[in-house]
Amino acid sequence: QVQLVESGGGSVQPGGSLRLSCAASGITTGLYPMGWYRQAPGKQRELVAFFTIGSGTSYGDSVKGRFTISRENLKNTVHLQMNDLKPEDTAVYICKFEGVGILGDYWGQGTQVTVSA
Repeated sequence: QVQLVESGGGSVQPGGSLRLSCAASGITTGLYPMGWYRQAPGKQRELVAFFTIGSGTSYGDSVKGRFTISRENLKNTVHLQMNDLKPEDTAVYICKFEGVGILGDYWGQGTQVTVSA
């Protein structure tokens, strides 16, 4: 059974930092596309940061220069380093694995990030 488990969320003041992790089990993530989306109350789910096919990266415009995605392939884990957090970054951050039609797509349950003074 494939599971994606996020960790590292929490509450932080504006300007602070958090590091999220997403650990996959039941699957070898390798270089498959994998990364983070987020969803705030009343808003659509949006891309935050993602490893694309070929290990390129894609970032949402609002997080470029502040967030960095990384991965540890041997641990089937991706991380999201979030710096200079803003109140508008408040959302549930959700990990996604894309199997590109070979292994299927999977979502984690999400981890809450709250940025407030």
